[in-house]
Amino acid sequence: MKIIKSRTNAFTLIEMSIVLFIIALLILLILPNINSQKDRAQTVSNQALNQVVQTQADLYRDQYDTPSVSLDDLKKEGFLNDAQYQKAVKAKIKVQE
Repeated sequence: MKIIKSRTNAFTLIEMSIVLFIIALLILLILPNINSQKDRAQTVSNQALNQVVQTQADLYRDQYDTPSVSLDDLKKEGFLNDAQYQKAVKAKIKVQE
C-alpha cells in the first residue's frame, strides 16, 4: 500500500524570516521619526503657551495698571486656567516685563 503525502500550502521558515526582517527594519526606520515629531510638537506647544502667557500678562498690566505680574497673579485673577498654569510652571515659563 502506498501512502500518499499531500503537500500543504504554507509559508516556509525562510519566507517568515524575511518578512520578520522587513518588519523589524521598518520599525527601526519609523521609531526615531516618531520621537523627533513628538519633541517638535512639544516645542511648538511650549512656544504657543509662552505666547499666551505673555499676552495675558500684557492684558493684566493694562487692566490693573501694574508694571509687574506673576503666573500666580494671572491664575488668581482668571487670566490663566488651571491647566495653563500647571503647564507653564512645568515648562518653567517666566512672565517677561
